[in-house]
Amino acid sequence: MALVEVYTKSNCPYCRLAKVLLREKGVHFTETDVTDDSVKREEARERSGRQTVPQIFVSGKSVGGYDDLRALERRGELNSLLEIRPASKPREEGKEHAVIIVGSGPAGLTAAIYAARANLAPLVISGAQPGGQLTITTDVENYPGFPRGILGPELMEEMKKQAERFGTTFVSSEVSKIDLSRRPYTIEADGDAYRGKTIIIASGASARFLGLPSEQKLLGHGVSACATCDGFFFKDQDVVVVGGGDTAMEESLFLTKFARTVTVVHRRDKLRASKVMQDRAHRNSKIRFIWNSGISEVLDAEQGKVVGVRLRNLKTGEVSELPCEGVFIAIGHTPNTGFLRGLLEMDSDGYLITREGVKTSVPGVFAAGDVVDRVYRQAITAAGMGCMAAMAAERFLESEEE
Repeated sequence: MALVEVYTKSNCPYCRLAKVLLREKGVHFTETDVTDDSVKREEARERSGRQTVPQIFVSGKSVGGYDDLRALERRGELNSLLEIRPASKPREEGKEHAVIIVGSGPAGLTAAIYAARANLAPLVISGAQPGGQLTITTDVENYPGFPRGILGPELMEEMKKQAERFGTTFVSSEVSKIDLSRRPYTIEADGDAYRGKTIIIASGASARFLGLPSEQKLLGHGVSACATCDGFFFKDQDVVVVGGGDTAMEESLFLTKFARTVTVVHRRDKLRASKVMQDRAHRNSKIRFIWNSGISEVLDAEQGKVVGVRLRNLKTGEVSELPCEGVFIAIGHTPNTGFLRGLLEMDSDGYLITREGVKTSVPGVFAAGDVVDRVYRQAITAAGMGCMAAMAAERFLESEEE
């Protein structure tokens, strides 16, 4: 088995996900926590040239971070790289599940809890980001029942334990294909096939990027979508945050713990964030705002590091450059529904269209959370929809029996 080294930091959600994936593979790895160790942090940067964690090395060679591990897994190359033979899995052929839930965020886990309590023995296919977006959130202050707040990963772990307690089975795989032409429906995930009488789609959403070639070239080299993961690489430096919602404000406020200045670039002339988050950002002396502007290029891909951004005023057309060492993207999310195109009715942005709350265009297939909700997109609303989807699936199955 290959020698695997992982550089991590505390409260880094992608570090946690990477370690979970490696452990599920049965891989032993050495972990170096660089949270309070600037020497080790610089060591990781020098070895890979990246300003991000986790950083994963296999046999001394950098393979990137968690997203890179998942990409290798999707291509079927990870086992070979790690020099392991995948453990044999129980045969699914011929087995039918009453309910299969795709996704393991608040919507998926709540659906699992309700379906399991109804003795439906649900199967949850966790997806590329087990626990959903809350696993990359630090403090959750608005989820009922936690007056002092709770860490996002901790909340998701508690939900998972609750679902397991009632008999939910979890599979750590990513769905690649669904056959909805006949029931029981078939779901393909990481080379295995699962058959379900009903399906609940709760696959959530993924962070959206600007779509600039320079942004992609510098991802991990000064461009990031996770301040919690990478903020400490920018101590006493100037950084830019793109966006105007709650996520952008949360990222900005977190970055003030490390950065010298944080400049928020927003396409509009006012923030979309909640009042409390706006007030916190405006009160912080390290944060300033550039309104009605967008980034047309991240500088400088040729140098292999961020040295600034090129801005364009969307009202006047004026172009300017702003020096900085880091760029954090927080411009919203795109629903994870690409694997459903042509199978379920959806709008032009990829959000599933439902009727009566959670019913999709195919009987026995339901949807909940951020794959449906383009308005509220909160953990509590996703959880509520997960409850609705599980109850709808239960009633659908009962009506068939009758």
